[in-house]
Amino acid sequence: MIPDRSTTSGAHFAFTDRWGGVSAAPYEQLNLGGAVGDDPAAVRANRRIAAGNLGFDPAAVVWMNQVHGKDVVVTDGPWGESPAPRVDAVVTARRGVPLAVLTADCVPVLLADPVAGVAAAAHAGRPGLVAGVVPAAVAAMAELGAEPARIIARTGPAVCGGCYEVPEAMRAEVAAVEPAAHAETTWGTPAVDVSAGVHAQLERLGVHDRKRSEVCTRESHHHFSYRRDRTTGRLAGYVWLDW
Repeated sequence: MIPDRSTTSGAHFAFTDRWGGVSAAPYEQLNLGGAVGDDPAAVRANRRIAAGNLGFDPAAVVWMNQVHGKDVVVTDGPWGESPAPRVDAVVTARRGVPLAVLTADCVPVLLADPVAGVAAAAHAGRPGLVAGVVPAAVAAMAELGAEPARIIARTGPAVCGGCYEVPEAMRAEVAAVEPAAHAETTWGTPAVDVSAGVHAQLERLGVHDRKRSEVCTRESHHHFSYRRDRTTGRLAGYVWLDW
């Protein structure tokens, strides 16, 4: 587990690594994804472990059914017996409610305006970057009283531009929407840097308090990577605000 990175403002951000859980190979150890083929009992145990390490009830965590789109849902708490909605960003104006996003190369985006008491978690892969999931999340926060200039943004471990190889036509398609995502692999082929694209979008939206993880999931064996391993677990990013 990676510990809670709290701020003096009362915003909390945490990103997991792959260690400290109970899942067996190829999901070892702290797989938090429930739709990757892992034993459901192991996933439930891992979610309890992660939540416990961060100091909250695992039943309080708000999860999403992520689909690589830009839809956003606003909530006051977990879904209960209902299935998680098919969205790629979740927003809350309720303090103390932890929001979670699952990734294994995509960019986990955590956002919080401590003054307004509004937080959001977004899943930004290449399709979500192009679709505009991060601007959609910020817009939903603003409707609840958040101001971009007050938003704190943290992005977690993700595949880097030097490792995310794509066809030239795909790079051109992404760069046409977000030029900052144009990249090249370390071996000289076309690539996309989704993290750079996300931060460029946030900058244009007026979100200036931003930090980006330096961890590349494809390069780090302490993290799950779909591009490296295909069958693998999922990391989680969590955001919440103090009451």
